[in-house]
Amino acid sequence: MKLNIAFPATGCQKRLEIDDEHKLRPFFDKRISGEVAADTLGDEWKGYVLRITGGNDKQGFPMKQGILSNGRVRLLLKKDHSCFRPRRKGERKRRSVRGCIVDSNLSVINMIVVKKGEGEIPGLTDTTIPRRLGPKRAGKIRKLFNLSKEDDVRQYVIRRELPAKEGKKPRSKAPKIQRLVTPQRLQRKRHKKALKKQWAVRAREDAAAYAKLLSQRAKEAKEKRDAEHMKRRRMSSMRDIK
Repeated sequence: MKLNIAFPATGCQKRLEIDDEHKLRPFFDKRISGEVAADTLGDEWKGYVLRITGGNDKQGFPMKQGILSNGRVRLLLKKDHSCFRPRRKGERKRRSVRGCIVDSNLSVINMIVVKKGEGEIPGLTDTTIPRRLGPKRAGKIRKLFNLSKEDDVRQYVIRRELPAKEGKKPRSKAPKIQRLVTPQRLQRKRHKKALKKQWAVRAREDAAAYAKLLSQRAKEAKEKRDAEHMKRRRMSSMRDIK
């Protein structure tokens, strides 16, 4: 069985191939997102704690969170479901997926390190791979550099250097900052708020005019009924006199 172990703090990943069932036994009958001590993998793993994030069986079917089984099931999946990517709008398909419980029929288990032990693992904890892209959202940039609201976020964007072409100046790329509060954004917000107030005032005026029109029509209809009633009474009184 293969173990894919990632360490988010360094960005590194390591794959182990283990055939000894005694080393793998602590992982059996554990669910996805369950934490397991890695002491059985070797002396260098002493003190490490791993969290199971997924896996695949020997036929390539992925594990799915929430299915309390160690076998394979067929589920009707749609958009926003894991293990399925719709090709058309509103598409649903029945797909085979594996349960979230680990057993010996898996070929790969994916895990991350949640607690580092005493020693260093070569290729996992001793090297650091820098992130290719920096944060894009304004709030995350502020959090990364510990900025206040008065600081200009645009000065702290992490730029990415592009490969230099022969005979041309070196170029770099920077992401477009999302959720950036600018004077233009505030102006648009004030404009939308003013429009909502205008719509509310117009709606109240239209409702008042409509209510006035209804009362006027009702008054005209009442006067018309009263006139017809008086006319019928006069006609009947004239017939009685004759």
